[in-house]
Amino acid sequence: MKSPLFLALDIGTSSVRSGIYDCEANVLPETMVKNERHLTATDDGGFEIDAGEAFSQTVQAIDDVVTKLPAEVGQIEHSAASCFWHSLLGIDKEGNPTTKLFAWAETRPAKYVQNLRDDLDEKEIHNRTGCRFHSMYWTAKLLWLSKERPEEFEKTDKWISFCDYLALKFFGKLQTGVSMASGTGIFDIRKNFWDEELLEYLKISEEKLPEIVENDNETFQLNEEYANRWKVLQDARWFLAIGDGAGNNIGANCVRRDKAALMIGTSGAMRVAFEGEVPAKIPEGLWCYRIDRKRLIIGGALSDGGGLYGWLKKNFRLKKNDDKTEAKIEKRKADQHGITFLPFLAGERSTGYHDFAEGAIIGLRHAHDKIDVVQAALESVAYRFAEIYEQLNEVLEIKEIIASGGALRESPIWTQIICDTLAQNMNLPATREASSRGVVLLASEAIGEIEDIAKLETPEGRRFKFNPENHKIYKKARERHEKFYEMLVS
Repeated sequence: MKSPLFLALDIGTSSVRSGIYDCEANVLPETMVKNERHLTATDDGGFEIDAGEAFSQTVQAIDDVVTKLPAEVGQIEHSAASCFWHSLLGIDKEGNPTTKLFAWAETRPAKYVQNLRDDLDEKEIHNRTGCRFHSMYWTAKLLWLSKERPEEFEKTDKWISFCDYLALKFFGKLQTGVSMASGTGIFDIRKNFWDEELLEYLKISEEKLPEIVENDNETFQLNEEYANRWKVLQDARWFLAIGDGAGNNIGANCVRRDKAALMIGTSGAMRVAFEGEVPAKIPEGLWCYRIDRKRLIIGGALSDGGGLYGWLKKNFRLKKNDDKTEAKIEKRKADQHGITFLPFLAGERSTGYHDFAEGAIIGLRHAHDKIDVVQAALESVAYRFAEIYEQLNEVLEIKEIIASGGALRESPIWTQIICDTLAQNMNLPATREASSRGVVLLASEAIGEIEDIAKLETPEGRRFKFNPENHKIYKKARERHEKFYEMLVS
């Protein structure tokens, strides 16, 4: 391990992960912690967790890492973190939560998306903020809270993201970076400040939001309570969290205009990170956020990824037969079943942003079996990625795709299906915990240990080469998919 050492945090919706890394993003394996957790999905479309509980889970992850530290490890010099984008929490003047912590899959605000579209120019705001109107963003969430939970809305002194709450509790300062602010939907990604028109519309003043740090590389130190709790971290300099998707791209060494990261975990995403200016026109199906003031990340996200595959395994009782399922699909021809599957069990984000989209299976016959349905579902996710891929190529020229995420590592056949659908060769490196690795690399660049993260080469992994014949089949199948998508979703 090369000094200095870093504590890395990856705060997701389904787990909190942590570990100790050196400045070259090599992990000390015995320190790795993954604490799984579940947010509450309510009957009316909520996706929430108590802020105190979420905070305790993060503290526990750090406790667990500190406990695992070998005796020869001295002080940890730095800490860097990634955190899930789009969360919203209200706090009062004393810093106590006034609401639950609402995460990206929150759909109760969806009924107010049309209000936003009726009252505002969505195309103009999308090109200014990088965000469409959707229930995951603060635009709809704040409108929903003001209309349906006026008491909570009035009691709230500040509206913040979860990582801002961590900063307040750990450092005693309520500040945020441009990366996290850009995922709210109320942030101007060109001016790097809160969007004035949206604040006026939502009746929210700048004072109701966290202060945005002027220096992307600003660091903080733990307050007395937590410095005493974690002696090895008492002198550590803490960087503010960036969005987990941004960390994932950096960790996969995808920080160039011609290099895309395709990730499937619980959900899915395809993103390109690069240094430069915001495109003059952001494609309508994509979002554009910031990593910092010099780097952007543009792409699309799917609500159904590994979570969809898990749902199929559970309900078709395939959970113990992953290898058998994969082997059966591998023997079948592309789109052999003729089924059309719309993968919107958790609604739709990119590219249509239909909050009320639902899943559907079309074309079932007596001759079909459960493997046909599973194959159709995996192929359907590939078709949604193809739409993102095409829109990315409107503003960029992608020459290489790096795959990552547990779902793809566990399912080579799914990776191959996506590869064939996109007609693009792919590399699936063995590197794990890309988001944690990414935040360490970014922080190492900030302190001068790495010259330029964009120059780092992606580690070799399993190579997937697309099959031209399968691509022809998938191209026709995708046309059928798009026809039903337009009929049933739009």
